[in-house]
Formats: sequence, structure tokens, C-alpha cells
Amino acid sequence: MVAQHRRSGTERLLSLAPLTVLELNPAELVSCAAEAGFDAVGLRLIPATDQEPVRPTIGMTALIKETRRRLDDSGLQLLDVEVVRLVPDTNVRPDFEGILETGAFLGASEVLVTGYDPDHHRAAHNLAELSVLAAEYGMTVNLEPMPWTAVRNVAEGAALVAQCPVPAGLLIDAIHYDRAGNNPGELEALPREWIRYVQICDAPAERPATMAELIHQGRCARLLPGAGGIDLVSMMRALPDDVPVSVEAPLHSDAPATLRAALAAKSARDVLGLVADRELSPLSRSA
Repeated sequence: MVAQHRRSGTERLLSLAPLTVLELNPAELVSCAAEAGFDAVGLRLIPATDQEPVRPTIGMTALIKETRRRLDDSGLQLLDVEVVRLVPDTNVRPDFEGILETGAFLGASEVLVTGYDPDHHRAAHNLAELSVLAAEYGMTVNLEPMPWTAVRNVAEGAALVAQCPVPAGLLIDAIHYDRAGNNPGELEALPREWIRYVQICDAPAERPATMAELIHQGRCARLLPGAGGIDLVSMMRALPDDVPVSVEAPLHSDAPATLRAALAAKSARDVLGLVADRELSPLSRSA
């Protein structure tokens, strides 16, 4: 039975990010998100690493058509598609028009972008070109800073987004925001229109000592929102009140995907309830 979708206290759209249940293909992910009670879903159409399965997810494949059918049947919104990686030899239109065309067919509004090009002048040029191409398909690019990439933190991401000739977004992911040492003041200083959605999870308060541990934790071993030491309340209060929330919480767990997704939805809604309670101090969120 499909769970009843219900918004959190501030009527935010709640979306299931693919990394939370990465073993599922896009069609399975849509069904999982619907059953777990999410309002929306994100889909990974391009693998982020060589270890991920390669699926027929670009173009009008049988899997893509089935995914669209399940989106229509479930009533879920498709929030974003991923992952577009900007690298030194990126050629924007040949490399990424396929994911944009597929994302448009599926109904996505956002495209997740990561920066792996240490030449920020070239990266800015490619991000700008990508933002224009995405707009042709009715979508907006969102650059996600991550400490192990060439765009490590909010400041570096903002510098690139500021150069886009059409509206673009800066995607804040809680674990990367925390591990990069960012703070709520930096978020409050960003143009409101840059924050199109946000990703939340949790992690231990102690930051990893090595880059390898940092990457492993970010990709495979996060915690559910509210179960760790990241100050999610202060982070979320520094962002627009109505920003959609994508729950990206890959757990080190053998629990079934639907159970992990349902726990992620409940945990996220609990945290968003604390965010909405302006009389609650972030320091007392676990009291």
C-alpha cells in the first residue's frame, strides 16, 4: 500500500535522494519513495563513481518509460536528476544533453552538478554553458560543493554560480556543509534565489581525520537526520523557510530499502518540526 504523503510542519516538499537507496533502479526508487511517504524523488541517471551499476537511463529506454509511468501513477514530483560532473575535458552539449533531455521527459526541474575541475575559470565557463543548456529544457543547474572535489565549500561554489548568465542554484548538503567548516552566516549571505533545494542527513560530530574516511562516510555511512552531531536546525534556519528538502542518508545497514527510506522520511520530518519551532534553541534540539 502506498503511504499517505504528508508535508512537514512548514509544508516543505520532502524528496528521497537516490544515494539513500542506491541499489534501486529509477523505477524501483519511485515506488520506494511513494511507499515510504515522500512527496518527491530524485533520480540518478549518470553514475557518480565507477563502482555504481550502469543502467539504461539516458534516452527513451524501457526503464525510463517505466519510470515515467510510475511517477505518473504515484503522483510524486521529480525534484532533480543527477550527477553531472564538470571535469577538465568536459564538452557540455555532447556530454550532457542526453541527461537533460531525459530529465525533461521525466519532469525534473533541477539538475545536480559537481565540480571536479581545478581550473575554476574553465569550470565557471562550463557551468555557465550548462546553465543555458539546462534552461532550454526547462531545468536549473545546482552546483553542490563537496570537500573532496575541486569545489570544496560554500564560498567556492558561490563564486562559480555567480558567473552563470541564467538563474542557477547552489545546493547545500548537510554533511559537506559541516565537513567543510561552513556556518549559518555564510548561508544567510547567499542570494535567496540560489537556494532551490537542500539535502539533509546527519553524521558523527567528530570530523574524519583522512580524505579516504571523509569520502567513505559521505558516500556510504551517513546517519539519519537528527541522529548525529551536525547542527541541522541552525543550518536549515539560515535557508529559506519553504526550500524543498531532499533526504540523502546512505546508511551502513542491511535493512530493506523501503524501511530505510521510511525511517529517513520520519527522521527528516522530525528535524523539520524542530526547525519550524522558533522557540526551540538548536542547542536543546535533542533534549
